[in-house]
Amino acid sequence: MKLQILPASIGFTWVKLGVKTFFKQPLALGGLFLMFITAVSILSILPLVGAALALIIVPAATLGLMVASLEAHRGKFPMPSVLATAFRAGQGRLRSMLTLGVMYAVGYLLIVGLTHLIDDGQSTRLFTKDGEIDRAVFDNAAVQTAMILRMLLLVALSTLFWHSPALVHWYNVSPTKAIFFSLIACLRNTGAYIAYGLGWFALIGACGMVLTILFSMLGLKTLGAAMMVPLALTVSAMITTSAYFTFRDSFVHPQGSETEPSGEPPTQLPPRVS
Repeated sequence: MKLQILPASIGFTWVKLGVKTFFKQPLALGGLFLMFITAVSILSILPLVGAALALIIVPAATLGLMVASLEAHRGKFPMPSVLATAFRAGQGRLRSMLTLGVMYAVGYLLIVGLTHLIDDGQSTRLFTKDGEIDRAVFDNAAVQTAMILRMLLLVALSTLFWHSPALVHWYNVSPTKAIFFSLIACLRNTGAYIAYGLGWFALIGACGMVLTILFSMLGLKTLGAAMMVPLALTVSAMITTSAYFTFRDSFVHPQGSETEPSGEPPTQLPPRVS
């Protein structure tokens, strides 16, 4: 395994592959993403340890969604069992994945705690019971600072864990090394990841604009607003689908056989496609 230095334009290719692969198996990939969101939501409401448990399973679930993307890319129908891939990969890899999950949970909770100290937790009360933004809270300088800082720190956290689950699972890399390699891969290919983010931002904006204009012309503004939720979920599922391709292209893999989503040590991922 060796880091691949990529052109910035490949970021747009990842977006295209995410959309294309999602529509190969939209029901399966969309359903798996909803299962992931539901599992995290259910765990998060458990008293005392719920929020921590929900965060701990994120790396393992992320790996499962990457395996699902690989299955769909190969023309197969990904079954729900792929979400448990990390738990069927042997004790060593499972231990490493859970360690990665604990590290992710600690990082996320530290970010939340830090921003809570800045604005006294006011940003968590940003929305009213009706789902509207509370302008009085939003206009608070401390809240704005906390929100900006939280966003920047979460982006930094994402770079640390973007490739980590795949590296732990497919290459049996230790959690700390996986985090380091993930960070380096993102930093060395900053242009590609910026293009990747801009591509998704543009797609979300274009889809939202089309829906808004369409439903406004039909006089169904309320329905149009309601459709933004399934749109956001669909695009989020596409983004998780594309994550596999960012990992595949960010590293040069040894020549040999293909990677299998079975938990066995791989030697090569599938050939790249444009």
